[in-house]
Amino acid sequence: MSKNYIPTINISSLINNNFNTESAKKTLLKIKKASIEIGFFQIVSHGISKKNIKDITSVGNNFFKSSNLNKMKLAPKKWNKKNKNIYRGYFPNDVNGKEGLDIGDLKVTKSYAAKLKNQYIEYLDLKKSLNKKSIKVLENYYDNIFNLSETLFKSIIRIYNLDIVKSKIAFRRQKTLSTLRFNFYPNQTKPVEISKQDGVALGCETHVDSGIFTVLYQDKKGGLQVQNRNNKKWYDVPFNRNALIVNTGLALEFLSKGKFKATNHRVLWNKTKRMSIPFFFEPSYDFKMNKSFFTNKPNHKKGLYFEKFLNKSLKKFVEYQR
Repeated sequence: MSKNYIPTINISSLINNNFNTESAKKTLLKIKKASIEIGFFQIVSHGISKKNIKDITSVGNNFFKSSNLNKMKLAPKKWNKKNKNIYRGYFPNDVNGKEGLDIGDLKVTKSYAAKLKNQYIEYLDLKKSLNKKSIKVLENYYDNIFNLSETLFKSIIRIYNLDIVKSKIAFRRQKTLSTLRFNFYPNQTKPVEISKQDGVALGCETHVDSGIFTVLYQDKKGGLQVQNRNNKKWYDVPFNRNALIVNTGLALEFLSKGKFKATNHRVLWNKTKRMSIPFFFEPSYDFKMNKSFFTNKPNHKKGLYFEKFLNKSLKKFVEYQR
C-alpha cells in the first residue's frame, strides 16, 4: 500500500490567518485538492508544539492506566447511575473493544450547561478523576486544536472566495459541539469486526465522521487506513511524529453540496495497546445547516439545526447508543 497516497501539507503560511499571500494561496490549493480527491491529508508546521502533544498524550495514557473506579467517576449515567452526564465522559471497552473519553468545550461551566439544558452541552466535572495540572493541559490543547481547526475551516471559506468572518456564524465557543476524544485500544483479544470487503480484522469499524473536520494525533503504532473512493482499495496513513491527520466529515460534505465528501476510514486490529486523540470539529448546536452557506447569498435562517444533524449521524455508533 502506497505511503504517498495521503499528502503532507505544510500550513505555516496559514497560521496567522492571512490567506492572501502567494504562499497561502498555494497552500489553499493543496488543501482543496486533497479534500476533494481524498478527504484526508496530513499537516505539518501547524502551530501546536511538540510539548503540547507530549503533554496531552501523557494525560490520556495516565487516565487509562488509572483504576477502573477512577475512570468510572467520569462515566455517563448509562454506566454510572450516580452521574447526570449522558453524552460526555468515559466509556468502557466492553462497548466496542476500545475505551474512550469524550470531552466537550472546557469553557462550558456548570451554571451555563444547567441554564441551556441542551442534551449535548454538558458540564463534565474532570476534577473527579484528574488533577489540576492535567486539566490545564486539556484546556490548552482544546484551545489550540479548536483554533487550528477553525483556521482549516476558514481555508475552505477562502477557497470559495468568501470572507472568513463567516466562520463565526457556524462556530461559537461554549455553543460548539466539538469533541476532544481519547481512544484507547487495549490488548484486544479479538477484532471488533471482520471487513466484509476484504476479510481484514479491524479494531475500529469502517465509518465516516460527522463533523466539519477531524484533526487527529495517532501514536507510532498507526493502524489507520483510508479508502480510495474510486478503486475502493485501502491505504495506510503513515505515522509522522510532526504531523496531525485531517479528514473531512459529513457536515462539510452537506454544506459544500457534496464537493468535499466524507471518506471511509477504519483502524486495523492490533494486539498491542495504542491510543489516538481525534478532535471532532463540530459547529454550534443551533447552527442551521443550509447548503447556501458557501454562497454569496446564504440563508442563515433556514436549515436543520446541527444538533439534530449530529443526532442522526451518531446513531450508527455503538458507543453513543445511550
